[in-house]
Amino acid sequence: MKKVLWICNIMLPAVARELNLPYSNREGWLSGIFERVLQAKAPFELGVCFPLERMPEGLGQDGGKGAGFWIKGVKCYPFAEDLGHPEKYEESLEERFQEIFEDYKPHMVHIFGTEFPHALAAVRAFGKPRRTLVGIQGLCGEIAKVYMAGLPERVRRRVTFRDLIRQDSLRQQQEKFILRGKHEAEVIKGCGYVTGRTGFDREGTAKLNPKAKYLTMNETMRQEFYSGSWELESCEKHSLFLGQGDYPLKGMHFVLEAMERLLPDYPDLKLYVAGNSVIEKGTWKQRLKLSGYGKYLLELISRYHLEGKVVMTGKLSALQMKERFLACHTFLCPSVLENSPNTVGEAMLLGVPVAASAAGGIPDMVRDGQSGLLFPAGDGKALAETISRMWDEEKDREGLTLAQRLSRQAVLSASIAHDGETNYLRLLEIYREILQDFEE
Repeated sequence: MKKVLWICNIMLPAVARELNLPYSNREGWLSGIFERVLQAKAPFELGVCFPLERMPEGLGQDGGKGAGFWIKGVKCYPFAEDLGHPEKYEESLEERFQEIFEDYKPHMVHIFGTEFPHALAAVRAFGKPRRTLVGIQGLCGEIAKVYMAGLPERVRRRVTFRDLIRQDSLRQQQEKFILRGKHEAEVIKGCGYVTGRTGFDREGTAKLNPKAKYLTMNETMRQEFYSGSWELESCEKHSLFLGQGDYPLKGMHFVLEAMERLLPDYPDLKLYVAGNSVIEKGTWKQRLKLSGYGKYLLELISRYHLEGKVVMTGKLSALQMKERFLACHTFLCPSVLENSPNTVGEAMLLGVPVAASAAGGIPDMVRDGQSGLLFPAGDGKALAETISRMWDEEKDREGLTLAQRLSRQAVLSASIAHDGETNYLRLLEIYREILQDFEE
């Protein structure tokens, strides 16, 4: 049986639960395909690598330099990585991957994402482009170009106490993405196969490595989002939901601008934002933790008279995320650049009406006027007009609002794109193609 080694950006939740360790809800699609592989008893042996800041005490190993441990019939290999500084490359990662490769002896390596230094370390250590598959999530090099997302120059230059201590001002954040983009370029140049889903990632990877074969494969979302259905009668009217807002690229400042325009017509307007709060300032500790971007958002909230209209939910589990999706009137994706955001796919599976920027790969997911509404990226006025249209357009002959019509079509579209069985079979096709001429 052929051996496939996955190299992931996170410890898979299924593995973390077995080890009684905390885990991230990022990259839910990866959990989706992993669970599908386990359920289907795939015709290949699977190994999984994942980063840990430090090894927990008592984590058992089989012995030997490259040793890992078994969970659910999967060989697991942790590796040490400074997750807080993904722009830093450490050659010691190459040594760790060489140990892992010698121990597991994979027939092919599947790297999920190009954003972290371990992807480059794995490519260098493995050194077999024709046996290396890279799955594109985003493209750091492209993100770096638009990172500031139209912020005023005074905000771009701003450095708060938090930014100074962490060496993480807005300009430094952009510089970090530039470095990550350079690592990413080498990763893509060092692989023979690439998987993607959009015209944006196809074009971006072709520029970096025209020799790599591009293979289309959609993502499977977390299982929680395949059940449940948005209903207009059950949602909180005139409420918006944003999946993330802690750095400029995600476009929260455009949402606040749109809210100022919407507020006179919708006095009950409310915005919910998932993830880390960047606008908490109640205590002196919270004020010291304010980033330059967070401070700017607070300025906008005050300028636009939005106090009490913005709720930061904190980090949400999959079930909590689902509840928040179903409770909102509209889900927003105002990013100035995205490839295929998971939150958009999850919202569409649930039938939540989506308003998204026409940026990157988003138009490949959302058909304007059919499965959602698109607006020009970075345009708060256009966003406000889009939301107003979704909420105010007259009912059709069937008595359905625009939001309800978009909801129906979104479910149909997303159910096809994110069908677990279809995507699993496609994964097997890709693996067979890569492994077909492998000689033992």
